[in-house]
Amino acid sequence: MAQAADSPKYALISPTFKRPDEVTEFLQSLTALDFPKSGYEIILGDGTPGDTLRPELAPYLDQLPLQIYYEEFLPVSDARNCAASLATAQYFIFLDSDCIIPPGYLRAIDAFLEAHPDTTLFGGPDAASADFTDLQKAINFSMTSFLTTGGIRGGKSTLTSYQPRGFNMGMSAELFSTVGGYDENFVCGEDVELSLRLQKVGAISRFIPEAYVYHKRRATLKQFRRQVFRFGAARPLLAKAHPGNLKLTHLFPLVFTLYRYLTVIFAVLGIFYFHDSLFAIPFALYVFYMFAVFLTTLRHEGLAVALRVVQTTNTMNEGYGIGFLRNFIEVYLKGNPKGIKL
Repeated sequence: MAQAADSPKYALISPTFKRPDEVTEFLQSLTALDFPKSGYEIILGDGTPGDTLRPELAPYLDQLPLQIYYEEFLPVSDARNCAASLATAQYFIFLDSDCIIPPGYLRAIDAFLEAHPDTTLFGGPDAASADFTDLQKAINFSMTSFLTTGGIRGGKSTLTSYQPRGFNMGMSAELFSTVGGYDENFVCGEDVELSLRLQKVGAISRFIPEAYVYHKRRATLKQFRRQVFRFGAARPLLAKAHPGNLKLTHLFPLVFTLYRYLTVIFAVLGIFYFHDSLFAIPFALYVFYMFAVFLTTLRHEGLAVALRVVQTTNTMNEGYGIGFLRNFIEVYLKGNPKGIKL
C-alpha cells in the first residue's frame, strides 16, 4: 500500500458504540498528544444505533484530524476494517475507546520505530491512571500482573514475540492490507486472531514498554465478568482457527476456579464429616496464593485496591474459565464451529 508524500505517518483507529462519555474522554486525551498534527489522523468506526454519538463528537472535528465512519450496529471487527479503509497513513494503530492516551504515546512509538525500522507489528501495555477508581485499578492489576496472568499481556520476555491486543495494537498499513484486515467472523478475540495471522505471514513483532495507554475497562464487577467471559469463550474459536495456538496458560483460569470450589467442598466435608483438618490443606494453598496477590497489590496500590484485587482476580479467572469451558464444549464436543453467542 503506497502512501502519498503528504500522508500522515500514523492512523489512530478505534471502534465506537454508544458510551459518549467514554469516547469524549478518549478524544479529549488525544488533543494533548505531543506530536505534530500533520503526523497523524484519527478515525472512528461507529455503530451507535440512531446515530446519536456523532453529534456529541462534533466539537472534536475542529480540534483534531478526525474522521468518523458511521454504519448502524456496526460490529467491532467491521468497525475497525471500515475505519481503516479511510486511512492513508503508513502505520495503523488500533485503540479502544475506553483508553486514555498519554501525551507522549506517539513520541514513544515513533522513537522506537526509528530505532527498529524492521518492526511491522507492535503494541504496548495498559496501565491505570492515578485518578481511576479503586475497582478500575484493581481490574488493571488483575489483568496485567505477572502473579495473576503470567505476563501474557506484555513484559520483558515478550519484547520480540508479542501478540498485540486491540486496545493498543499497531502495524504497517501494508501488512494490514496483505492479510485483509480483521476477520469479521470473529466478534471477540478478533485482535489476537489478527496478530496470529500477521505473524504467520512474517510480521516482525515487538513490545514497546514506553507506549502505554490508560485502560479504563469496565465500571462494575458484573460488566468485567461479562467481558472476561467473552475473552475465555473466544479461546476455543481461536484454537480451532489456528491449531497449535492453545497453551497451558489458557487453561489456568478454569483450573484455578475448579480448584477453588473443589477445595472448599473438600475442606468442609473433611472437617465436619471426617473431623480432620488436614482436608483443608489444599484450600490453604489457594488462600496462600491470594494472600500473595493481596500483599503485592498492597505494596503498590494501597489497602483499598488490594481488597478489591481479591474480588477482581477471582472474577477474572471464573469468568474467563467458565467462558472457555462452555465454548470448548460447544465447539469441540457439540461440533458447533460458531460456538456460543457472544
